[in-house]
Amino acid sequence: MSKSRIVYLNGTYVPENEARISIFDSALMFGDMVFEMTRSFNKKQFKLREHLDRLYIGLKILRIPEPMSKSDLEKKCHEVIEINEPMFTDDDEHRIMVNVSRGPLGIYAPMFGGKIESTIVVADIPLRMTVAGFSKFYDQGINCVIPSQRSIPAHLMEPKIKNRSRMWYQMANIEVSQYEGDNNWALLIDPDGFITEGTGDNFFIIEGNKIISPEGRNILRGISRDYTKQVTKELGYEYIEKNIEPYDVYCADEAFITGTPFCIMPVTSLNSVPIGTGKFGQITKKLLDHWSSNVGLDIEGQIRSWDKAGSLRPDKPTPYQFKPK
Repeated sequence: MSKSRIVYLNGTYVPENEARISIFDSALMFGDMVFEMTRSFNKKQFKLREHLDRLYIGLKILRIPEPMSKSDLEKKCHEVIEINEPMFTDDDEHRIMVNVSRGPLGIYAPMFGGKIESTIVVADIPLRMTVAGFSKFYDQGINCVIPSQRSIPAHLMEPKIKNRSRMWYQMANIEVSQYEGDNNWALLIDPDGFITEGTGDNFFIIEGNKIISPEGRNILRGISRDYTKQVTKELGYEYIEKNIEPYDVYCADEAFITGTPFCIMPVTSLNSVPIGTGKFGQITKKLLDHWSSNVGLDIEGQIRSWDKAGSLRPDKPTPYQFKPK
């Protein structure tokens, strides 16, 4: 049995470290690729179909030919999980990554016998690789920092398409990496000065019993963000979407972010100014605990146990933080 995880790539299964995409691919030339990344709970995929629904909307808008039907791609994801399961430990979770581009640009067609097809990749990595070191945020919280880099508004480039052209996220992370302290994550605002999102997460504040999220206009409408609406209603809190300014964050009782790998993480300060008590808020904790109850797994406890076992990630850039050398 191969010791390398297996990736589905353009109709074949190859070892993870041998998966290659052409240097002439539109993904490299333009960042012209849509993608999704999922997670499992107790090895069962969570909201996989919703992730694929969003991916296919992106394909439609960007006119990228569908490489296969949505149902077939869903089956392919489960096949990749089944192939790789023997290489996962009992407490690992499957983080599926699906990338689809339109393939090599047309001017390079002669190099491919005149046949240009979409590029599709389905990979499967242990979730713990993404959330390594995150347990400290339950104790210390995240300090969101607003950089000078602005979100790209929808009238310039649609952020609701989850795509690989994300240089403005990286620019924000690089700037925030210069900020004093360790737990700093970028929080972007749009050209009108309203809070939008992080560089891989959605943002919320809590005022009394109201859970408030920025309008879905200039943000990626996250799958976890949508599920938070459900959790909020199940607990009897009011959910509101409206424009949020930094001032509103400073005045809030609590704040948190959501994202597929970690579900919910507490934000305890903005630009080093404490939010509420400056600690993991009680309502934020209730939301996370209820989510855990719904999926039959202690989300916080799982991340803590992985960190206790040892970090798998080198001190290098991540989707959430830029790690300068």
